[in-house]
Amino acid sequence: MKEKEYRMATAARGALLFMQGIPGVPLGDRVVVRDHRGRKRNGQVILTSDETVLVQVFEGTDDLDLERTWVRFLEEPFTLPLSPDMLGRVFNGVGQPKDGRPPIISALKRNVNGAPVNPSARSYPREFIQTGISTIDGLNSLVRGQKLPIFSGSGLPHNRLAAQIVRQAKLLGEAANFVVVFAAMGVSHTDARFFEEDFESSGVLGNVVMFINLADDPPMERLILPRTALTAAEYLAFDLDRHVLAVVTDMTHYAEALREVATAKGDVPARKGYPGYLYSDLAEIYERAGRIHDRHGSITMVPVLSMPSDDITHPIPDLTGYITEGQIVLSRELHNQGAYPPVTVPPSLSRLMKDGIGKDDTREDHPRVASQLYASYARALEARNLASIIGAEELSERDRLYLAFADAFEKRFVTQGEQEDRSIVETLDLAWELLSLLPPETLGRVTEADLKKYHNWEVVSAERANWYGRTSEDSADEEHPADPQAAGRVS
Repeated sequence: MKEKEYRMATAARGALLFMQGIPGVPLGDRVVVRDHRGRKRNGQVILTSDETVLVQVFEGTDDLDLERTWVRFLEEPFTLPLSPDMLGRVFNGVGQPKDGRPPIISALKRNVNGAPVNPSARSYPREFIQTGISTIDGLNSLVRGQKLPIFSGSGLPHNRLAAQIVRQAKLLGEAANFVVVFAAMGVSHTDARFFEEDFESSGVLGNVVMFINLADDPPMERLILPRTALTAAEYLAFDLDRHVLAVVTDMTHYAEALREVATAKGDVPARKGYPGYLYSDLAEIYERAGRIHDRHGSITMVPVLSMPSDDITHPIPDLTGYITEGQIVLSRELHNQGAYPPVTVPPSLSRLMKDGIGKDDTREDHPRVASQLYASYARALEARNLASIIGAEELSERDRLYLAFADAFEKRFVTQGEQEDRSIVETLDLAWELLSLLPPETLGRVTEADLKKYHNWEVVSAERANWYGRTSEDSADEEHPADPQAAGRVS
């Protein structure tokens, strides 16, 4: 089929343009739509047959006069020009500049509809990535080549957390920090300005490639934006051998745009009206991250999604959890208490953590400390629930110690400053400081050598207990406990 313009549009529905009588149009073909005013819009063929061609118009079909609308099929897929000059630039979803600077001129162009990494070519993720955030580094460690999403909710500070990860992420032992590909879909002007100003003020903007789709930009552009961003990430990682951190926010906006197109196409809806192919569509995006044999570079992905109604069983987080290697879950309850970042520990998980910690990049006790923190905090939450029923004054001395531990854990380990960049050593030292609030016989997941080296139960005085929020009466009870066994422990 030669490149020609056709005036054969028969219907427009939302962002979709229906055409008939144009055989031989390839699926995924790039399209330029020209209206009667001469304005051009970008499009892509998403359904083709000898009878009907369906074009997805990224800028929408509003104000199109079908009888005076011309459509040109370019006989090429959407491509992105690639160059090291992309660093420090801001683009829209189709790779056009949004920063007022000239477009990227390069002989190297690649189809944005790339393929997932072949499993036989993958290298297993192993190296620890330090984010400077204790709840991630200490308990849900990020590993190079991993996909670790952030599950959030409306109004929670996931944008601030994503920006902090971009500023602070580093591979220990590597001279240079990560190169970052930042993709934002459906964000407000305020959020977009926050990201740009935050990256610029922190000095990392020169190592960031930004792809931004604003809330008032075409919703259909969100369907191609993550693919455009990951094409840039693949070039930086596997052509230039850079370590790439791809932060993609908000995948919920992407899925909603996909549902809109699926409904207009007449696809049979599945859960919550999303198409049945939502899982495979998300997998096409997530599985482009990873490491490849004999390549120094890598792509580590941190997708951010806001759970509608804070429902972790919603199709988007549910399917994302099946594809990725864990999740970081933000808590509205902790957020309302003033904690930042409000990471709730029990449902958060990093499945590849065990392969990236306890080696040269972190301390040898890291795996055991993480396990002990989880176990102790879970036991402390049980004590807190019991106290809400019978009252704290009715608890045993040990349960009251767990209550003090839970408060200290949330105030000192979970909560940290937005500009605070904790090293992994600082995080582990803080963990041991908190575990020292508990008697050694309750710490069954660490070794005797760990206890001898790091645990300071014997020096936990009344003053120190008060510092962690315990009352003077609690400390007095500890000095004269009613339980003879407890007396033996303290002495």
